[in-house]
Amino acid sequence: MKAILVDDEALALEFLELQVNKIGSIEVIGRFNNLVLEKNATLLEEVDVIFLDIEMPEINGLELAEKILEINADISIVFVTAFNDYAVRAFELNALDYVLKPIQLERLKKTLERVELKVNNRIHKPFIKNKMLRINVSRELRFEFINGKPEFVQWRTTKSQELFLYLLHHRDKTIRKSELVELIWTDFEEDRAYSQLYTAIYHIRKIINKYSSHFKIENMREGYVLSTKNVFIDLVKWENKLKSALPLNSETIDRYEEIMKLYTGAYLQEYDYLWVEAERYRLEQLWLKTAYQMAGYYDKQDNLEKAEAWYVKICTTSPEEEDAHFSLMKLYGRLGFGLQINRQYHQLEKALDELSLEVSPSVTKWYKQWKKAKLN
Repeated sequence: MKAILVDDEALALEFLELQVNKIGSIEVIGRFNNLVLEKNATLLEEVDVIFLDIEMPEINGLELAEKILEINADISIVFVTAFNDYAVRAFELNALDYVLKPIQLERLKKTLERVELKVNNRIHKPFIKNKMLRINVSRELRFEFINGKPEFVQWRTTKSQELFLYLLHHRDKTIRKSELVELIWTDFEEDRAYSQLYTAIYHIRKIINKYSSHFKIENMREGYVLSTKNVFIDLVKWENKLKSALPLNSETIDRYEEIMKLYTGAYLQEYDYLWVEAERYRLEQLWLKTAYQMAGYYDKQDNLEKAEAWYVKICTTSPEEEDAHFSLMKLYGRLGFGLQINRQYHQLEKALDELSLEVSPSVTKWYKQWKKAKLN
């Protein structure tokens, strides 16, 4: 294995090299007090592991690490720090490898054993290239290759997952680091918040390294941009198909049925991120508009079975949708299904009551008239 050592303190750098050289399986090919990435990009492409001091005057080691990973995402980065408390805070859930100063030889050997295992796994892992990756954002985030099994992605922290989703939401746009810190690490002090950001970016890079043909994160000075390629996002595809679809009629209704199958749940429904709510609402309204159109079409065609199915879907998805409940009540009235009318009215009443709302007078009037006519 090949290593680079980075520490702004000359004595610390010499001692680190001395300890590393005692381990026969590793070769130090570079040592720096200040690593200039632009000048050493070629060298970084050859390296298996970098020992990187955290507390440096020019740049935080965590920020430097994620810039290094832009050049070579396969590099193992071992952070070096003199402060145990800082290490615990910065690397929650053992997110990154680190060693404490002064470097102990036995601890160093254990770290390098993990690095060597990672290198061997990388050499023998299957290479994924150019296959279309489906990203499901209906309900929750899931990866799967087209016609393949779902991919298991293990996020180190919930904030790493949220950061990835936010960058995916704004893909191909540069998002400022300050915006990300204010959004995701609101309760953290500024220095710690930025450290958490760099750590999360580091982990996202490690995760998406497997999908290098599909994702790329770039550091654009003040922010990050996530770009995608050979990627199929289910709700994006669904919306684009709806926008390009011809008007709904007898010739296109089957096409609409196929398109609507792509929507299997609200946008990131399982997550309570505030920034999701506006987009979730917009897509829900688009689904409701289309669902009403389809239910209305079937209703006019006297295809009451399919009309009922779509009105039921609307009521299930949005229980407060009074128009769908009322349409079902009138449909059941035409069929003479009195029990279903009663049930539907009380379902609507309950759904609105939970929102501190009441059934509209026109619907209540229709229901009372129906009950009176039934008694007579």
